[in-house]
Amino acid sequence: MNWHMSVAPMMDWTDRHCRVFHRALNASVRLYTEMVTTGAVRHGDQARHLDFSKIEHPLALQLGGSDPGELAFAAHLGAHWGYDEINLNCGCPSDRVQSGCFGAALMAEPERVRDCCAAMREAVDVPVTVKCRLGIDDQDAEVDFNRFIDTVAESGVSVFIVHARKAWLQGLSPKENRHIPPLDYDRVVRLKARRPDLTIVLNGGLKTFAPYVGLDGVMVGREVYANPWILSDGAKDRFEVVENLYPYMQQQLDQGVPLGAMTRHMLGLFNGLPGARAWRRSLSENAFKKGAGLSILQTALGHIPRFALDEAV
Repeated sequence: MNWHMSVAPMMDWTDRHCRVFHRALNASVRLYTEMVTTGAVRHGDQARHLDFSKIEHPLALQLGGSDPGELAFAAHLGAHWGYDEINLNCGCPSDRVQSGCFGAALMAEPERVRDCCAAMREAVDVPVTVKCRLGIDDQDAEVDFNRFIDTVAESGVSVFIVHARKAWLQGLSPKENRHIPPLDYDRVVRLKARRPDLTIVLNGGLKTFAPYVGLDGVMVGREVYANPWILSDGAKDRFEVVENLYPYMQQQLDQGVPLGAMTRHMLGLFNGLPGARAWRRSLSENAFKKGAGLSILQTALGHIPRFALDEAV
């Protein structure tokens, strides 16, 4: 199992339809769910939160929580559901996450994170991993970051995905936390040099899936959503990607899923090519209409001249 190339978990974006689309672009990239809280797993609609298509593998379930027992329960359920990895969110800076004392707020409590990870590892046979930041607020010195990693690693967790900027829990919105605190990739590289026994994956501000020297993998988020073709493994053209999804999409339509819930993830597929704006407009205006079916998607494809794809290869 490797973490060379993965797509970041993104709230309200990396749902099951997004992940199926990304899998159609690349057969091996590691995919992650949106964060699912332990409360949602315990008390919510488990099928809605945990169900996925078999074609999504390798797939990780990202959990949000801070209670070892609840996280162990959720991890066990996720492994039973068939996920290949259980990931603990220690990086999300949203107000809702802070009020629940999880996400990035957990970086102030490395011992708690260690205990949570130990409980999850005891509950499952699949890897348990951690996604974190460089630090939070004024607790952002390299010594703080190293202490967090070393303490959590005592649980036996050996894979850390590091968003290479700190989070300001007070004063910045979640959106601002994605770009205002400066990136520091070198600190992540130094971590790997200091702890070669750990698998260290870089996240934050990356525009490509090019390997980062000195690290074990890269995780790309917003850029892959805006320009999904960077995921392509070179085996397909863009028309083929869409057309290969027709059976899945028709199955979902038959179950009552709106076409727009699936096509909203595809809007950036033809970015930079002739007809891309018309493609986006056609889907945005028509895919959520009542009764919208695959013909809407086929009409939108008609705005893209085939020669444009030949020139883009």
